[in-house]
Amino acid sequence: MVGNLLLRGMLAGLIAGVLVFAFAHTFGEPFVNQAIAFEEATAQAAGETGEPEIVSRATQAGLGLFTGVIAYSVAVGGLFAIVFAFVQGRFSNLGARGTSAVIAIAAFIAVVVVPSIKYPANPPAVGNSDTIGVRTELFFLMIVVSIAALVAAIALARRLTPRLGVWNAAIAAGLAYVVFIGLVQYLLPPINEVPENFSAMVLWHFRTTSIGMHVILWGALGLIFGALAERKVGVAAKLRGRVPAFH
Repeated sequence: MVGNLLLRGMLAGLIAGVLVFAFAHTFGEPFVNQAIAFEEATAQAAGETGEPEIVSRATQAGLGLFTGVIAYSVAVGGLFAIVFAFVQGRFSNLGARGTSAVIAIAAFIAVVVVPSIKYPANPPAVGNSDTIGVRTELFFLMIVVSIAALVAAIALARRLTPRLGVWNAAIAAGLAYVVFIGLVQYLLPPINEVPENFSAMVLWHFRTTSIGMHVILWGALGLIFGALAERKVGVAAKLRGRVPAFH
């Protein structure tokens, strides 16, 4: 059953990836072009020669973007299916669609929202090439910590449920998650390498578009995979019901 769910997750990721690409190509690429134009103008003003273009901008914004988005979305869809297979029926009485929606919302918060609060996405021309390694490590560290904290919060909620009830336990665990993440973000070093004369509107639109891409990805995954998994889970349940029990 897990293998079948994995295929459905990858299919849901493929469909979600097409939607993300359409959104990114339509609304994101214009701001990337503006950022690149700013970078080139800054380099020209400083008397620096631009780096040779190995891959054309048209290819980057078209085939390159499509390939990257699809590969990422399919991989995330597969991981989504594995998490669903582990969670379904173990932590709640929700159906396949409800479980899929909860996983998508939780993943969006832990993987996208929380890391972006501390280290938001930046377009080309923003960031020092000498610090890219450190910036990448801090960003992924924030993702790992956020996911680990979310898992710990879920475990805490399950432990508190018999004593406090479902809602109170969920609220207590949620508050613990928020407090812990707030402390971690306070302790991690800030990074602000946005040039003073960089357009605030371009930066704002780029970051909101980046968040929009993730909203589409996780929203589509939650809905599409939920619909696909519901059929598989329902069929499996019916087959189990037909198997005679011997005592």
